[in-house]
Amino acid sequence: MLRRILFAHNATPAAERALIYLEHLARVEEAEVVVLHVYEPLERYLAIPGYDELLEKLEMVAQEVVNDTVQYLQKAGLQAVGIVESDTSAARAILETARDEEVSLIVLGTRGPSKMADILLGEVSTEVLRHAPCPVFLVP
Repeated sequence: MLRRILFAHNATPAAERALIYLEHLARVEEAEVVVLHVYEPLERYLAIPGYDELLEKLEMVAQEVVNDTVQYLQKAGLQAVGIVESDTSAARAILETARDEEVSLIVLGTRGPSKMADILLGEVSTEVLRHAPCPVFLVP
């Protein structure tokens, strides 16, 4: 039985496709959903005037992604909470959150089918698969 599901939402079409499966799984398993969005702080722009405003906007957009998803899931009758993290490694943030929140499953969207391979996984998906403390459900 799945108690808690971590949904790593990166605001891409792949994540939106994964949301459909996540909603179904959470409903069937009566699981709580932890919605996570990780944004990179873009420290390479630290010395540029306006960096603080840029960072505030990134945080605001990240929070909107999480809030919109949490509200969507709650309106669908599911329990959901949101977390926003700032990290230069999305995979590290996903793995740490999975451990900290003691989730039973991680749900990620992937790039999908590729001519070069059966499934082309991104860096984040590959890293999460290698080191996850629980099963990972990838949605192309």
